Amino acid sequence: MKYVDEYRDVSLARPLVEELKKAVTKPLRIMEVCGSHTMAVFRNGLRTILPPGMELVSGPGCPVCVTSASHMDAFISMADRPGVRVAIFGDLFRVPGTKGSLAEASSRGAKVDIVYSPMDALDLAVKNPHELVVFLGVGFETTTPGIAATILTAHNTKVKNFTVFSTQKVMPAPMEALLSDPALKIDGLLCPGHVSSIIGAGTWEPLAKKYNLACVVSGFETADLLKSLILLARQVGNNDIKVENVYPRAVSWEGNLRAAKVVAEIFEPADMDWRGLGRIPASGLKIRDKYAEFDAEVRLDIKLPEAKEPKGCMCGNILKGMSTPRECPLFATRCTTANPIGPCMVSSEGTCAAYYKYGRDE
Repeated sequence: MKYVDEYRDVSLARPLVEELKKAVTKPLRIMEVCGSHTMAVFRNGLRTILPPGMELVSGPGCPVCVTSASHMDAFISMADRPGVRVAIFGDLFRVPGTKGSLAEASSRGAKVDIVYSPMDALDLAVKNPHELVVFLGVGFETTTPGIAATILTAHNTKVKNFTVFSTQKVMPAPMEALLSDPALKIDGLLCPGHVSSIIGAGTWEPLAKKYNLACVVSGFETADLLKSLILLARQVGNNDIKVENVYPRAVSWEGNLRAAKVVAEIFEPADMDWRGLGRIPASGLKIRDKYAEFDAEVRLDIKLPEAKEPKGCMCGNILKGMSTPRECPLFATRCTTANPIGPCMVSSEGTCAAYYKYGRDE
């Protein structure tokens, strides 16, 4: 496949590994902002070939993982309501709330459908006119334009039984919250490729300048990741801090302006709860009053319940880059992919899931 296969070429990767060894001239700690990067790093075995002095830590870039316990409980409670059909992306199905999960709600009769896009959820609403279909909007800027376009389509086609429960979140607000904590010591960011394709590589420049933080926007293939790590090491080693883009085939400096326009039409900034990070001002998106008929929180008068994290679960600290899964007393004992205690073990982008699947034999 063009733009993919050539970045997986072993003959290209080998010299990059040698180049990385030469580039690391001082200890440095790099955070993978994106959960897909965490998985790609593990899947490609890159953690096992890092040169001495380079450490990778995972950040809050898994949207399912950072969904608060209160929101999960609200999702599950809503699914149990008569006349409501909930549509979700698959990663959310088994995420535990305080009392069970959407999977358990489904087993006791709740209508929970796994869809591949918000437009699929709109189709469900058209096919089930006597039910209120609620699409659970859990994601970052990557998925928000599609949700906005779906709401606009529902508005234009007058589908009255389609709604969205928006817990959409935005970058780089959580990184600002993390970097303001002096306990988090990192030298650079492996910036997310998918999110940056929407918001643009230039969005990371204020963070680079404010925190003297090396930043490189990366793709997800082996060559992408190795080249990005080389550039990060060189920036730190030469004290030449800036934002670089190794993913120009998908990411521009200014971002996707057309997507930004449709998002701004439907959504407005809102304070949002993040698992492990608490409430971060203007880090989320809510549906504008103009489109309130498509806002599930308004239509169903949803109040977020108080909820506590599972006892012993360290997902919060793991999402902040303060701990690794191996430091969690539940990891690979009580908490497994078959019996997850926290969301980081459930999501395909979760740090615990990556460690469990790929990293236990490092």
